[in-house]
Amino acid sequence: MVFNLLGILSQLQLLSPLKLMRLASAIRLNGVNLMLLFSLAGKDEEDKVALVDSRESFTYKELHMKCENLAFQLKEIFHLKKGQKVAFLCKNHASFVQALFAVSRLGADLYLLNTAVSKRQMDRLITEHDFDLLVYDNEFGAMIEQSIYRNPKIQSCHREETSISFLSDSKQNEKVKLVPTFSSKIVLLTSGTTGKPKKVIHRPSLFNFLQPFAALLQRLHLTRHDTAYIATPIFHGYGIAILLSFFALGKKVVIQNSFDAFKACSLIRKHHVEVITVVPLMIHKMLMADKEALRSLACIASGGAKLNPVLVEEVNEHLGDVLFNLYGTSEAGLNIIATPEDLKYDSNTLGKLLAGGRLKIVEDGKTVKEGTVGHFCMRNKWSMTNRKSRWIETGDLGYQDPNGYYFLSGRKDDLIISAGNNIYPLEVEGALTCHPCVEDAAVIGIKDVYCGQILQAFVQLYPNQTVSEEALENWLRKRVADYQIPRKIVFVKELPYTAVGKLDRKSLEE
Repeated sequence: MVFNLLGILSQLQLLSPLKLMRLASAIRLNGVNLMLLFSLAGKDEEDKVALVDSRESFTYKELHMKCENLAFQLKEIFHLKKGQKVAFLCKNHASFVQALFAVSRLGADLYLLNTAVSKRQMDRLITEHDFDLLVYDNEFGAMIEQSIYRNPKIQSCHREETSISFLSDSKQNEKVKLVPTFSSKIVLLTSGTTGKPKKVIHRPSLFNFLQPFAALLQRLHLTRHDTAYIATPIFHGYGIAILLSFFALGKKVVIQNSFDAFKACSLIRKHHVEVITVVPLMIHKMLMADKEALRSLACIASGGAKLNPVLVEEVNEHLGDVLFNLYGTSEAGLNIIATPEDLKYDSNTLGKLLAGGRLKIVEDGKTVKEGTVGHFCMRNKWSMTNRKSRWIETGDLGYQDPNGYYFLSGRKDDLIISAGNNIYPLEVEGALTCHPCVEDAAVIGIKDVYCGQILQAFVQLYPNQTVSEEALENWLRKRVADYQIPRKIVFVKELPYTAVGKLDRKSLEE
């Protein structure tokens, strides 16, 4: 642990006596919270651009000052303190980032809400967690007004009314003193398989997150690059983890309210982006929009959904060895990384386990043999803290091969049992998308009196491409078992995806 810490401090150029003294002083004055990341930047780095959104940009010095101003204002107006709960219903923009840092500085807990939350889900969250303050984007105002929420709230951006953006420009009250805080928690409210949000708590801790942070630095070579574009939502565990990692490294971070493939390509070209965080669907759309604009990319960090082998091949062909696959969950955090070399070994692999993490594959409570599909169970020091057992059932099914590489077979809830056969939709979907006319595919199980379930496929074709259901079925028979052939193939204009880029199977089932 000590050697890992020294190695990371060395990569962050913090081993000089002056910088170590600055870090120690910042901890003494402010405590250990998100604001500590600004202390990692030296005097020479304060004028570097830290954050760029759709409206403006900030240097590290400017961003730090705005977050400090905001913390003082939130303390004075809302009397925020240690242990209180602040919910965020925001898309990716600078005011959201400033609010996260300011609230963390005050010791309050950060509750990150999915922006796709429904009114019914919102009311449930309000009832269960009784938030002390809500920070929200204007577009969600109507839903919030109709909800049962009655505690203090503040808009993220507003020109005329008091808002986060307004308060961050206000001067500090010299009479208000902030005490050091060490207790702020980051709470991710995941949707879960039932639609009922699950509370996932992570405590910011240098030692707990040391090993996954070291893995990001070493395997993704983040220290070599200067500019990163976070295309994934910050409210997702993947999004906020990458954001904080880039700030710790003193990188320039680009964010946008929402993802648009053509706009994303333009931003990459304009800012000469080298690192981008995406879900697989985003990569596909950007390659379709403008391949040439992506030439500056040296690291595409994909996560949140399974990579398609066809997509891996397409990235390698047009951009070279720049694709990395990150596997983790909101509950267990980052656990597995596949490098470009790993994806050459097998384009289906998740990669290898991070140091310090443990993964066992079980079925009926027993560890399965190598190569056998079972349930992924994780254990590490950086996972959620609100559990009695440190072993976390991820809900994913997969296996490990003889060389230590892990492979994903699908979600436990997506498993289809048809006439006694276990069918993993990912396998059939992967085969379908290998057809030159098929852009995307999804397979679900439909209830059947005789078989229990039968397969139905939804297929999205490339523009200006046509293929018949019979021709596609005949093509598929050469690539999968007979029991994996869908009884029906439905052609759709576009498949539904969630706000975090995951295939929305529930919409297809409905």
